[in-house]
Amino acid sequence: MFRNTVQSPQSSQSPAAGLSGIDRVLATLKEVAQHPRGLRLEDLAKRIETPKSTVHRALAALRRAGFVDHDDGGLYRLGLEFLRVAFAHYDGLDDRALAEPALRALRERFGETASYAKLVGGAEVVYVAIASPSGGIKLTSTVGGRNPAHCTGVGKALLAAALPDLAAVEAYVATHGPLARRTKHTLTTAKALHRELVATRARGYAIDREESEDGINCVAHAVHLGPPGPPIGAISVSGLAQRSPLAALEAAAGEMRALIERQLGPGSVVR
Repeated sequence: MFRNTVQSPQSSQSPAAGLSGIDRVLATLKEVAQHPRGLRLEDLAKRIETPKSTVHRALAALRRAGFVDHDDGGLYRLGLEFLRVAFAHYDGLDDRALAEPALRALRERFGETASYAKLVGGAEVVYVAIASPSGGIKLTSTVGGRNPAHCTGVGKALLAAALPDLAAVEAYVATHGPLARRTKHTLTTAKALHRELVATRARGYAIDREESEDGINCVAHAVHLGPPGPPIGAISVSGLAQRSPLAALEAAAGEMRALIERQLGPGSVVR
């Protein structure tokens, strides 16, 4: 089953008061980014526990770069140049390159296959990246391969965000149905799928109870790989039911979430 648990180091953020130089400038920028409506110098200094004179120098450097603006009301907020750089970076993101470190970490921790997939055409998932252990089980999912969304963990994680109520699920089934029955466990009606998506949102992750392949269980989390908004894809851990019972996978769902966020950043997993 799973490999021995490795205790993760606790993350902590040192106050900006202990920083100097470029680190202090970056701490200032990060705090400004948390306030889209802007904040005043004195409030910023209090939040990062730094003298106003020091923060003012950091803001001056950021203003010269165009990363921070200062309006007539005395408020500081992110500048257009910073937003231009950020969105240019986002447009060039490589999903596979971003997801692979998380997949490798999941594979090493649990000794099972980790996958990253995206929803395409509304009713299918395409597998963008997969990390399988040596000698691991052979799944039908391969990089570039597709599976029906309604019976896969990654698919249900994404459908839970895309189909918020029964009416939306019924419209989905009317458009893409009849839903294919891959195994005796596959959910094929709008009501059954709706109940599963409600449960997925409540628990914070999706499960596949041998619904896509006989003998294969899966837990999946929807993830952001860029700015907040609808999840761009989902990451799963799949295992042979005899070796990784669904109960064991579910018990590790919180650890999976923490590991993914350690690789992709805080808030990257949809809650």
